[in-house]
Amino acid sequence: MKVLVAMSGGVDSAVAAARMVDAGHEVTGVHLALSKNPQSFRSGARGCCSKEDSHDARRAADLLGIPFYVWDLSDRFIDDVIDDFVSEYAAGRTPNPCLRCNEKIKFAAVLERGMALGFDAVATGHYAQLTETDGRVALRRAVDQDKDQSYVLGVLDQHQLRHSAFPLGDTRKPEVRDEAERRGLIVARKPDSHDICFIPDGDTQGFLDARLGQRPGAIVDENGQHLGEHAGTHQFTVGQRKGLNLGAPAADGRPRYVLDISPVDNRVTVGPQESLRVNRIRGIRPTWTGEALPTDWRGHVQVRAHGAPVPAAAEFDGTEVVITLDDAATGIAPGQAAVLYDGDRVIGSSTISATERVTPTAAGVMHG
Repeated sequence: MKVLVAMSGGVDSAVAAARMVDAGHEVTGVHLALSKNPQSFRSGARGCCSKEDSHDARRAADLLGIPFYVWDLSDRFIDDVIDDFVSEYAAGRTPNPCLRCNEKIKFAAVLERGMALGFDAVATGHYAQLTETDGRVALRRAVDQDKDQSYVLGVLDQHQLRHSAFPLGDTRKPEVRDEAERRGLIVARKPDSHDICFIPDGDTQGFLDARLGQRPGAIVDENGQHLGEHAGTHQFTVGQRKGLNLGAPAADGRPRYVLDISPVDNRVTVGPQESLRVNRIRGIRPTWTGEALPTDWRGHVQVRAHGAPVPAAAEFDGTEVVITLDDAATGIAPGQAAVLYDGDRVIGSSTISATERVTPTAAGVMHG
């Protein structure tokens, strides 16, 4: 095949490119320029997409003897990822920009352009696996459970999966680094990026303040009693404990958590951790890796990139996905992705719009 490898400048994409060359494919490397003003050097494991990263990607491509290009997708990245990130926080939700980047940039914009140029597939250094049965491609978890990235790939559809390759899915990360070293790739021991790529200093609150400004409002308890002030609802996420700055502790001495964020009346509601427990999730804008969700579906749902999958049932009415957890869970925020799994196979993903605490006789508070 003619394969386009997205080379970030890290060890994973460099080894992915090397393996595609070894497999006999006609490989071209491409580095995605996603920032209008990339920093000169990253600091340790912070951020990515710096000038240093593009140079590292080019050096890896040169070592492998493959053509290499830099594609400027900064305008589309701003529109589809950064602006979406800011607007979601402004609406009181907690987005996952990596998932959005996969959906809108790496497996949409890059794949579209690549196929228009005659490429058959896009390969990346993501840790996930693809298998094919009866003409259908299935997205599965990686062998390395600690590095598994199937969650952030759950937005991909069958067409995108058919034209994707994840060469590292069957390998553990330490083995990938060792392989890179054997191949003479200088990125073999380069630290992984752990931050949002467009916020390399890790100051998400400062980033949002600069774009949304400060809008002081009230922090209240579940009964509406005034407890303190905040500088903007975008500074909070459901389940947050630190940074509330309430001064006086709760009457019972227990820590308080953010229960609800309401940008409309500019209020943040806090309360005990018990009040965060929900057992029903409503999801919108679903995507399916294959067929849409069957009736009476049971499996597991994961709501964070490295969260534990929990047993659940789900229904899909053609518009909304309703997921009922076997056991109530905490820390589930509107804006996050709810990704459904059948064993290690990804069924699909939806954006959480609301959560509920329900019992057989009555419904509880909805968050979102």
